[in-house]
Amino acid sequence: MNARDVGGMPTMDGRRIKRGVLLRSANLQHLTEADVRQLVGRLNVRRIVDLRTDVEVDTTGPSPVHNVPDVTIHHLSLYPDARPSLDPDAPAAEPVIVPWHAEKFVTARGPIVSSYLRYLERRPDSIVAALRAIAEPEGATLVHCAAGKDRTGVVVALALAVAGASRAAIAADYAVTESQLGAIIAHLAKSELYSREVNAPETVPRPTAEVMLAVLDGVDEDFGGVLAWLADHGWTDGDTERLRTKLLA
Repeated sequence: MNARDVGGMPTMDGRRIKRGVLLRSANLQHLTEADVRQLVGRLNVRRIVDLRTDVEVDTTGPSPVHNVPDVTIHHLSLYPDARPSLDPDAPAAEPVIVPWHAEKFVTARGPIVSSYLRYLERRPDSIVAALRAIAEPEGATLVHCAAGKDRTGVVVALALAVAGASRAAIAADYAVTESQLGAIIAHLAKSELYSREVNAPETVPRPTAEVMLAVLDGVDEDFGGVLAWLADHGWTDGDTERLRTKLLA
């Protein structure tokens, strides 16, 4: 569900994002054998960047592509994963199902943009590792979360920004998910884990181009831009060169 190749979009220097190197999708739990053959064979996917939390992965189990020898799985949650306390006298923690349920944002930017920017604050390690996985030279990388909308949208947008894609094109790709929301909701409804997400479809935040443009503006305002933020978290000029080499036609 919500699967697409981001290749073909224009960059600010007049080039294009290469086709067949960066794909995005919703979760992969319902892949058929034919789907796996399509991804690994025809589309040459060699890495899966799975942005779901430990709880999501543990609850839903591995996807059919997790057992394919030619594919490397990078599990890189964008939320702080719950860990058991080392203090034997500490009270038992409430089980964490999907951590975003407890979050409340009261900011001028609004809850969705603010929640996206918090990915950068909480899990820079995962984002840097995800971009480095995308930059690997062999084969294609597929990035996914649950719906392929929020976490996937941010990581893919940052990768495209490093490659020099135009902001309008990045935002337009993010907004493609709007046309897929009905199918995504039906897809997630098959899983008890996400039932709370889809019991009121009208409350699901809409992935409009304006949201992603506001996120990129927020990165500029709060961190000095995508490359400046990455540099603060260990990203190097060599990393930038590798990612651009991989993504630019």
